[in-house]
Order: sequence, then structure tokens, then C-alpha cells
Amino acid sequence: MALVRILIDGYSLLHHWPELAPGSARHSEAARDALVEMLTHYQDASGTPVTVFFDGARGRRSKPKDEAGGAVEVLFSSSGQTADDLIERAAHRFQDYGEVLVVTDDRAERSVVSGFGGSVASCANFIQMIQNALADLAENMNNHNNNERKRFSRSK
Repeated sequence: MALVRILIDGYSLLHHWPELAPGSARHSEAARDALVEMLTHYQDASGTPVTVFFDGARGRRSKPKDEAGGAVEVLFSSSGQTADDLIERAAHRFQDYGEVLVVTDDRAERSVVSGFGGSVASCANFIQMIQNALADLAENMNNHNNNERKRFSRSK
């Protein structure tokens, strides 16, 4: 089955990625915006839709600066629920459409998701996946640009 969506526990990932938005508190709007920007690059490189969930009680509920069509979906939990609740519910609902990957370091959440057949990844593994995908994309773009330069030079 194809991977249909990646569901991310936003604050869990932010806590394991201190290089992202250095000097900003992990629950700050700046840190959330930096994460969403990085996830947008990854979504563009991988072609797999990404949804990131944040606990609503921990910060402003403003939308990220650059939210356009096709951007990473950002959801905040409401009062009385957690991001974990939303992730588990979404993972369960998406399973009829294909494989869903849940990214979190919360053991209980990972256990629930894998219990009904969802795939899980640790934050460290997912950060490595992002870095690899973006490096591959940069290399492919560089190769393409070099080939086009050569082709253009030969046609003169």
C-alpha cells in the first residue's frame, strides 16, 4: 500500500530538533513556523501530504505565515482534547485509503497507532528522512541544471 499521509506530533518533533529555529522557545510561534516551512519543503520533495498537529492550549492558534493551497496542513487541538487524540483518530480514519505514517516519540501514541496497523517513526528517524530527501532533491536539481547548461552550450 502507498503512503497516503504523514501525521506529525508537532511539539514532539520540535523538541527533538533544536537546530530548527535556534534561540526560539520550542512552543513559540517562530518555532512552529520554522517547522511548518521545513515540512513544506519535505512535502514538496516527497510528494506525500503532511499534517502537523499541535496541542492548542500551548500557544497562539494563528496560521503559519505562508499558508497557501497545497501547503502542509496545520491543526490545533481544541479544549478538552490533545494533539495525540487527533493524530490517533486521523490515523485510524486514513487507514482505509492506504498506509499512514505517524511521527512521534510518545510511546503510548506509537503503541495505539501500531496496534491498529499504522506505521510509526521516531522523531530522530523522521528528521533524518527529511534531511536525506532534501539532499537528494538538491543533488537532482544540481544535476539537472548542469545538464541543461551543457545542452544549451552545445546548441550555440
